[in-house]
Amino acid sequence: MIIDNNPSLRMWRDIVHEFMDEKIGVEYCRECYANREYPHRIYDGVVENDWIGLLVPEEYGGQGGDMIEQVILLEALGKYGYDLGIPVAISSFSYGNLIEYGTEEQKQRFIPKLLDGEVRFSIGVSESGTGSDAASLQTRAERDGDHYVVNGEKMWQSAAHVDGNIINLYVRTDPDAEKHEGISALLVPNDLDGIEMTKLDTVVRKATGTNQVFFDDVRVPAENRLGAEGQGWEILTDHFANERTQISAAMVGNAQTVVDTALEYALEREQFGTSIAEFQTIKHRLADMQTEVDAARQLVYHAAEHIDHGTSPRRLAAQAKLKASETFQTVAQQGMQIMGGAGFLPENDMERYWREGKISTVGGGTSEIQRTIIASDMLENR
Repeated sequence: MIIDNNPSLRMWRDIVHEFMDEKIGVEYCRECYANREYPHRIYDGVVENDWIGLLVPEEYGGQGGDMIEQVILLEALGKYGYDLGIPVAISSFSYGNLIEYGTEEQKQRFIPKLLDGEVRFSIGVSESGTGSDAASLQTRAERDGDHYVVNGEKMWQSAAHVDGNIINLYVRTDPDAEKHEGISALLVPNDLDGIEMTKLDTVVRKATGTNQVFFDDVRVPAENRLGAEGQGWEILTDHFANERTQISAAMVGNAQTVVDTALEYALEREQFGTSIAEFQTIKHRLADMQTEVDAARQLVYHAAEHIDHGTSPRRLAAQAKLKASETFQTVAQQGMQIMGGAGFLPENDMERYWREGKISTVGGGTSEIQRTIIASDMLENR
């Protein structure tokens, strides 16, 4: 793995894990989840350490870093809960669209505020009637002079409610065009008149939070459009590899903590006069869990390397997301089994990881969609 032979990357890994262990801690993450509180301390700490701009080019005040550094960061941020790493991941892969497709004026207007923590970004694609079939979105934006007037509804809008958030909103600007061609991308501040949000009472993503967002004649300046009108689908699909690689890193971070937690419990728990870690069935289960997490990490890092080399690894990112999410779900299920009744207690964290493992196979593209992408690539390149 690339990190093994790179002292600077190993040092970076130590720095970001030290941040999570000493500045944040598992108790804070547990409290945010239990109280449905956005993890401001994590996001603000990332801003204060100048890490939020890791992928922002130096010419705009960022670090000009690589995707491999970003996934190492997100693996650490997600270690005490995949949900807790999501705010930085969402903001990062969303501002990536601004870097790639934004005008110089847009970059000068938004990026300094991003780096200062004044604004952050989320993504607005899913609707009640359009999930995996994202190109069928119906939220409408009609041009009216130097504005677009937006009407419609978005669903599952994670972190969209936070103060200073700008939604990277995908809307239909040409209802007569083919469904993939009539979509545009707008940068929509969440405090514009006509926006109403309802925070959803889900059993997962309790800290970051997810929302249903309604748009009623919301006037968005035309200067906030990313790219050309009708270019939205290109922007969105171009971003998928970055999104899936980044969120998969947070999944791997949490999956590793699941294994570590289960191992520690097995060593401490005694039954029939000995530690249950001495039972072959537990040993084998732990061995399988660690092997799967290591394999998932390799895929995530491999996808990051491809991005750093200037390619958009559509298939590899789908494989990373599929492997990371299903591994996370599987090891969390195994962790619950190892811990028995203790796993259901919030103070032991495993039940929280178990729930987040489930959402990981749905959010950011379902496992079924990832398999479709992988198989399509296989057939096209056979």
